[in-house]
Amino acid sequence: MRRRVHVAVALVTLVVLAACGQAGAGEKENVAAPLPVSVAPTSAEPEPTAEEVTEEATPEPVATTKKATKSTSPSPSPTEEDWSQKPDCAEYVGKNVSKGKAKAALKKASARVYWRTEAPKLKLNFSLVRAVSWQESGWQSAIRNCDGGFGLMQVMPDTLAHINQRFGLDYNANGDPQDNAYAGANYLAWLTKYFGDAYFKGSYDLSPSKCKSHSSWCLLNVVVSAYNAGYGTVDDGAARKALPNPAYVDSVRSLMADCPCDKY
Repeated sequence: MRRRVHVAVALVTLVVLAACGQAGAGEKENVAAPLPVSVAPTSAEPEPTAEEVTEEATPEPVATTKKATKSTSPSPSPTEEDWSQKPDCAEYVGKNVSKGKAKAALKKASARVYWRTEAPKLKLNFSLVRAVSWQESGWQSAIRNCDGGFGLMQVMPDTLAHINQRFGLDYNANGDPQDNAYAGANYLAWLTKYFGDAYFKGSYDLSPSKCKSHSSWCLLNVVVSAYNAGYGTVDDGAARKALPNPAYVDSVRSLMADCPCDKY
């Protein structure tokens, strides 16, 4: 019986020691365990590489959908982009008619016979009228030059008075684009007869083929020259057969062959 008690006591001791060993081991693990470290979620993006953070050049501005504020400065003339003869002192009186209407007015004026009795065969051509008008105004019906010239054909006040008186007409060249075209073309016809009778034996042939060059003494060049310089100035150079404004004549003659106005 006593032996059994010792055996029981020994068993109990072993059990207690085992339990203590387990508890000590647990405490040792807890002491040795490292402090918890925060771990980034697996869904986070990876660290950027060197390429991704390289500084790039400043990008060009990107257009926005916001409407630009309307400029308060006056709009340029419709022909300003392809007509460069406008003087700084010129101004616009009213609104220019469309290029289509300007062309129609010039065509109608070039087709009219202005000397029905004295020179019924004297006829202008649209090529000449359109070129002179483009040189003078860029086909702008409301432009007034510093020297007083107005409209499509830049008709001068004295010229208008001369034509109206000579032909018993009443052109309103300062208010009606068609009348302006008529007045300018009528003046070209008057110059043609004047110089044709004075220097070309009554010939009124305005064909470019009659001219050796843009600066030669031929009826077409003389008429173009006088439209700009005045018939009296051209008369002064007749003895030498020299045009007083060869650059102007050359410009008009060139426009007769190839005019930006032909796109209208």
